[in-house]
Amino acid sequence: MSNRPYDVILYGASGFVGQQTVQYFARHTRFDEVRWAIAGRNRQKLEKVKSEVGAAVDILVADSRDQTAIDTLVSQTRVLLNTAGPFALYGDGIVDACVRFGTHYVDITGETPWVKSLIDRYHEPAATNGTRIIPFCGFDSVPSDLGTYSVVRHLQQELGIACTKVKGYFQANGGFNGGTLASGINLYETGQMKEVSDPFLLKPPQEHSHQEIRLNQDLVFPQYDADIETWVGPFFMSPINTRVVRRSCALFEQWGISYGTDFNYQEYFKFDPPLAWLKATGITAGMALFNGAMQQKSLRHFLKSIFPQPGSGPSKKTMNEGWFCCELLGFGEDGQKVQGLIYDVGDPGNRATVKFLCESALSLALQENELPGGSERGGILTPATGLGDVLAQRLRQTGMHIEVKMI
Repeated sequence: MSNRPYDVILYGASGFVGQQTVQYFARHTRFDEVRWAIAGRNRQKLEKVKSEVGAAVDILVADSRDQTAIDTLVSQTRVLLNTAGPFALYGDGIVDACVRFGTHYVDITGETPWVKSLIDRYHEPAATNGTRIIPFCGFDSVPSDLGTYSVVRHLQQELGIACTKVKGYFQANGGFNGGTLASGINLYETGQMKEVSDPFLLKPPQEHSHQEIRLNQDLVFPQYDADIETWVGPFFMSPINTRVVRRSCALFEQWGISYGTDFNYQEYFKFDPPLAWLKATGITAGMALFNGAMQQKSLRHFLKSIFPQPGSGPSKKTMNEGWFCCELLGFGEDGQKVQGLIYDVGDPGNRATVKFLCESALSLALQENELPGGSERGGILTPATGLGDVLAQRLRQTGMHIEVKMI
């Protein structure tokens, strides 16, 4: 791949998140270090993005439904960064080409049924040729996956004990963009929400005990959590993030570097006092009402009309003033606990997602030989299994707070 003209191609560069990836690359990379280009299906929109950013980058045009054009695009780069969703509608041909041409791939999807289809079709071929296909490189699911990985490895490497459980607690402030909402709506309209509810959707097929099934079910109602001495509720991204972490656990176990026997991961919305119970109850009820409305075709049609449309999103002020905090508790087999923390300023669905995604792509482009598993590792991977400590260190260098400590 060293003979290819580009290190990274940013596909979907004229979309709301795509434009932010162009801005990020323009601000954080040098052309003598990273050869990159922007791509999409509309040259006029791409020209506008290039002009606004002021970057002297090449423009490549390829419609995701034109496989010949996508093949030509993918064959020219070492890494393909994709922000063009819904990915279940527009991503198949791109991933197919990446696997065939041995091009590493990252995206920001949260569409677990689509990724399950990728695993079924492409995991073995990608593993065979050492191609890293890494979905979930946005806010879903880097904090959960990379945070859990860091906590587990700290227990194993620093304390010499296996991990039995990790609990993740989220707090965040920000907004949604139209592309993210469109991907979520597509899950309801295609009837894939039933698949989403499978707690082991992304793991290799295997039998699960009744106890294992019970322990891995998503939280439904608010509850008091004695470990952090406050109330928690269901986290709306838990049906995505927990599946990704469980896939990481399963892959590491296959490779002989297990998280621990009967390892369990779960995550929650955390609510601070005062009135933590009331907050947890109110947010949980609101989420239940929203989910119920989305299951009704007529109400879904109405909500689509008032949601931000694809290509639009929060104001710069909202994105700049947003923030997220992911706290993690890791439990060792001997009862010892460690605390992990991933925190950053900036709207999680846009600013943080763009940082996660771009640094994931740069990890592949600039530090491929340092990635976990070496050059031989490939497949439909996760941020933890495909990028690991390399991504964590790059994120720290951007100012993101990532730490693990004893408590």
